[in-house]
Amino acid sequence: MTDQMMMNVKPNQLMKATLQTETSTMVLLLLLLQLLSPLLLSCVAASAGPPRHLPPCQVVQMDVFCSDRSLRSAPVDLPQGVQLLDLSCNQVQNLTRETLAYHTGFYHLNLHANRIHFIQPGLFRDMTELKVLDLSKNHLSVFALSKVSIGPLTAVESLDLSGNGLYTGMSEYFLEESPSLVNLSLNSNSITKIAQNTFSGSSSLEKISLHNNVILEIEDGAFDSLRHLTELDLSKNSITCITDFNLYNLKVLNLSKNSMELFHSASSSQLYNLLNLDLSENKMLYFPFLPRTNVLQYLDVSRNHIQSFNVSGNPEKRANVFLTQLQYLDMSYNRLKTIPETFFCFMRSLEVLNVSNNCIGSFSLTVEGLLPTVKIINLSFNSLQTLTFGENSLPSLEKLFLQGNDLTTLDHHVFQKLPSIKYLQLQQNNLKICDSQQSPYDPELTEQNQVNPPDCVSLSSVRSLHFLYLSENNLQNLPANAFANTPLKLLDLSLNPGLDMDKDSLRGLEHSLVHLLLRENNISSLHTDLSLLQSLKHVDLSTNQLTSLPVWNRESSIESLNLQNNNLVTLDSSTMVALEHSLKTLYMGSNPLNCCSNLGFLNMVQRLAVVVPDIETVTCVHEDFSEPVNIEKLTEGMCQASSNSAYVVVVVVLVLLVVTMVVALLVKRRRSRKRKPNISFRA
Repeated sequence: MTDQMMMNVKPNQLMKATLQTETSTMVLLLLLLQLLSPLLLSCVAASAGPPRHLPPCQVVQMDVFCSDRSLRSAPVDLPQGVQLLDLSCNQVQNLTRETLAYHTGFYHLNLHANRIHFIQPGLFRDMTELKVLDLSKNHLSVFALSKVSIGPLTAVESLDLSGNGLYTGMSEYFLEESPSLVNLSLNSNSITKIAQNTFSGSSSLEKISLHNNVILEIEDGAFDSLRHLTELDLSKNSITCITDFNLYNLKVLNLSKNSMELFHSASSSQLYNLLNLDLSENKMLYFPFLPRTNVLQYLDVSRNHIQSFNVSGNPEKRANVFLTQLQYLDMSYNRLKTIPETFFCFMRSLEVLNVSNNCIGSFSLTVEGLLPTVKIINLSFNSLQTLTFGENSLPSLEKLFLQGNDLTTLDHHVFQKLPSIKYLQLQQNNLKICDSQQSPYDPELTEQNQVNPPDCVSLSSVRSLHFLYLSENNLQNLPANAFANTPLKLLDLSLNPGLDMDKDSLRGLEHSLVHLLLRENNISSLHTDLSLLQSLKHVDLSTNQLTSLPVWNRESSIESLNLQNNNLVTLDSSTMVALEHSLKTLYMGSNPLNCCSNLGFLNMVQRLAVVVPDIETVTCVHEDFSEPVNIEKLTEGMCQASSNSAYVVVVVVLVLLVVTMVVALLVKRRRSRKRKPNISFRA
C-alpha cells in the first residue's frame, strides 16, 4: 500500500481492521488450546504420577548389590569398608569419585551395562585393593577419544572392557598401567589390529579374550612380552592365516570362526605346552602343521574344507607330528575321502575320534594296538562302503556311530571284533541280519562264511553290546535268534516298513531287553511273543496297523506302552488286567476304539491306575453319537443306557414276531375251515 493510499484510509477504519485481525487470532489460539488441552493434561498427569518403585540396594555383609535400579551414582549411605559394589544395569554416565560416594576400598566393582563415557583421571589411583573391574557394555570409545589413560590400575587382576565400541589403538589407554592384570576381556569390540605395544603395560596377563572383533592383522611379537600367557581367544574374527606360531607357553588357543586358510607352527624342536587348539569353522584345505614336539590333548578342525593330510598340498610335507597325548580329535564336516591308517600312528592316548559328515568311502583299522584307548568313533553320514576292523585293533571302543552311510555289505563278524562295544548306531543303512544258527562266531572259522548270505551281518554273540539302533535299514526279515548271546538293553527296529519278525527273532533277550522300539513298521500283527521278555519295560508300537494287543501275562514288567496311530478297536480285557499291575504310562491316541467294548480300559483311566499323556486325543466310537467321544467324557451309564435301549428293541422285535406268527396261524386255520366241504349222510 503506497503512502498516498495510506493517507486516504480513515483512522477509525484502520482501528476496526486491527481489532478484527486480533479477534481472529484470539479465536484461533482458543481453538488450538482446546484441541491441545487433553494432550497437555495427560502429560502433566504423567509427570505428576508416582515414580517407579525401586527396592533399596541389597547389603550382604560387606557386599552391596544395586543392579537395575535406575541409579546415576552409588547410594550415599554405603556402609564403610564396602568391598563389592554392583552398579550394573543402571544409568551411570560419568564415573567420578562422587559417583562412587568417595569410597576407595573396593575389592570388586561391577559397572556393566551403564552409559559411562567419562572416567575421572586418576580415579583408581587410590583403589589399592581393587582386584576385579567390570566396565563392559558402556560407551568407553567416547572416553578413549580424549587419549587419556584411566590408570594406574595398580592391583586390578581382572578387567572386562567388552562391548564398548573400542577400535584399534584405544585399548592401550586402559592397559598401559596395569602391571597386575591377569585376565582381560576385549570381546565384541571393533578392533582390527593387534599391535606390538597393545599389551606392553600388562606384562602379567595370563588370559586374553578377543572374541567377536574384526581382527585382520596381528603384528609380529604382539604377544611375545606376555611370558605368563596361557589362554588366548581369537574366535570370530577375520584372521586368514597363522604362520610361524611360536607361543610356547600357551595352553589354550581358540581360532574358530575366522577365515583361516593356513595354520603353520614354527619349525622348532622346542616343547610347546599347547593343550587345547580349536580351529573349527575356518577355510583350511589341509590338515594344520602342528608343533612337532607337543602335549596337545584336544584338537578341533571341524567345519573346514580339509581334503588332505598334506600340508599346503605338498606331498613331501606331510603332517608327521607325534600326537602322543591327543585325547580328542574332531575332523567332522570336512571333505575327506579317505584316512590312511598310518595317520593314527602315535595316537595311543586318543579316546574320541569324530570324522562324521565327510565323504569317506572306506575306513580300515587293522593294526593290533593301533588305537588302544579309543572309546568313541563317529563315522556317521559319510559314503562308507567298506568297514574293516582287525582283531584287537580297538580293544577299548565302546560307542560306534555308523548311521547315514547306506552300508549294504560288511564282514559278517565285524562287530564281534570289538570286545568292549556297548553302543552301536546303524540307523539309515541297508543291512541284512544273519541267522545266528547259520553263522556261529568263531575267530578261527572266519573263512567258513559261505553258509551265510553274502550281504548279511551277524549281530549275535556281540557279548558287550547293550544299545543297538537298526531303524531305517529297509529290513524285510528278522531271522530267529538274530541277537542270541548279545545282552541288548535297547533295540530299535523302527521305520522298517513291512518288517517280518520270526517268532523266535528276539530269543536270547528274555533277561536283558528293557526298551523295544517298533514304530512305523506297518505291522498288523506280531508273531513274536513279547510276554517272554521278562525285563521289558518300555515298548513303542506306534504308527502301525495293529488290530489287537500283543499278549502279555501277569509276569509282565511293562511300564510304558505306546500304541498311538494303530487300528485297535477293542483292547483285550485279560491283557489289560495283566498289564495293570506294572503299567504306568500308556499312549493310545488315534485309534478307532469302540466305546462300550473297552470299559475295562475306561475304569483303568478313571482309577488313575495308568497315566495317559495323550488323553485329549484318545477317542472312541459310540453308536448314539455322530462324532467320536473323548474317553474322559465316557461313562458306563452311557453304555448301559445304550444296552438297555438295545434290549428293549430286541424284546419289541421278538414280540412283534410272535404276534405275527400267531396272526398268521389264525388266518391260516380260518381259511382252511372255509374251504372244508359239507358232508351229508342219507339213511
